[in-house]
Amino acid sequence: MISLYSTDFDRSLKAPLYTQLYEKIRSGILGGSLQRGERLPSLRALAQQSGLSVTSAQLAYDQLQTEGYIYSRPQSGYYVAELPQAAFDPQKTEREFVQYTAEKTAWRVDLEAFDFRGWKRCVDRVYGDYRHLLLTEGDLQGEAALRFEIAKYVQEARGVQASPEQVVIGAGTQQLTGHLARMLRRQSLNLISVEDPGYLPIRRMLKDEGFTLAKIPVTQEGIDLERLPVNVPSAVYVSPANQFPTGAVMPISNRYKLLQWAEENHSLIIEDDYNSELRYFGRPIPALQGLDAAGCVIYMGSFTSTLFPAVRISYMILPETMMPVFSETKDAYLQTCSRTDQLALALFMEDGSYHKHIRRIRTLYAKKLQQTVQAFQRYGKGQVTPQDTRSGISLLLMEEEGLDEMAFCRRGEALGARIIPAEYQGAHHEKHLIFYYNRIPVDEIPELVRQLCRG
Repeated sequence: MISLYSTDFDRSLKAPLYTQLYEKIRSGILGGSLQRGERLPSLRALAQQSGLSVTSAQLAYDQLQTEGYIYSRPQSGYYVAELPQAAFDPQKTEREFVQYTAEKTAWRVDLEAFDFRGWKRCVDRVYGDYRHLLLTEGDLQGEAALRFEIAKYVQEARGVQASPEQVVIGAGTQQLTGHLARMLRRQSLNLISVEDPGYLPIRRMLKDEGFTLAKIPVTQEGIDLERLPVNVPSAVYVSPANQFPTGAVMPISNRYKLLQWAEENHSLIIEDDYNSELRYFGRPIPALQGLDAAGCVIYMGSFTSTLFPAVRISYMILPETMMPVFSETKDAYLQTCSRTDQLALALFMEDGSYHKHIRRIRTLYAKKLQQTVQAFQRYGKGQVTPQDTRSGISLLLMEEEGLDEMAFCRRGEALGARIIPAEYQGAHHEKHLIFYYNRIPVDEIPELVRQLCRG
């Protein structure tokens, strides 16, 4: 039998002594010093041999027995269990870990684009004044304080008419789309019309949820209303204030026509109001939901673009008639949006920091957009032509004939800029790219574009 005396025990370690005893016996079993079926010392004998207490010896045996290395016989003692040959693999070694060093991101980032000090103050208040709230489960619908601030904000900034009870908060668009899909199915709505071109991730999510999708072309005035289905209840997904990726704005006459279509066909409108605050010419276009008198519009918004990507907080505002449907489904799913982030954002909005931040980034992003357009006009001739939508966080680039778009995108990635092909063809079937400028420091844009276009 192997020696279990105390000479090997390191009492300076933070780990309890019984775990060192457990490891020693376990190593003896796996190393072959203790054979299967071999009887082990009694608790008192093990305590004497190891120099530890009987309690420590009991804890070591309990752990070994729980994991199946040993077993006990009533009135007889402890014995080494029979293990499969794979347990004795001599090649098996413990993985060694070295100190983790956070890698720098490959993407350009603009640390001046967000007030991290102001955000930290709000997070500190959560951990100080509201830490008791972090010790219980959060509201499945979202924190009441944040729902109140969202309802107040969208009324002031977007003309949305809603109470906090109609706001549903989720950890990004994906979670909310899942909730929405379940509600639409309960209302027997299986057909959803989507913009073409449009936001691909939403299309994929809706398709994965089993909906039939009808692609409706987008014109300079938004979605082609004449192509919407009639005499059948359905839903339509639109971005009337800032269509992606074209930037088209739906005029007021078409908005009323769309609302009329929804009411007459017992259908719903899913209004994605992404980046609507980020308009750099005139005032932001009011939301479609504010014109809805029949309760046909589901309003969706997100803080990912206006705050920073690590904060995954999105929300939807449901018509009052849909709240009972949501209540029937919500209890089966957990709230996956960080309660800490929700409360911090509520404080950030309450003290006016979010409003101040929006005003600031409008000015900053307008400069970035201007620099980006001018740089592509100067260096992109023969490759791409910028198409300024005067809003959002990205710029649409029309490809010139012969451009290797994948090589262009790879060059952008190597320079730390995000560029992706757009599922969009213009009137003459031109191909397009989407260039995201919002995270690039404004003074780095001209040189980055120059290097990108000159390869």
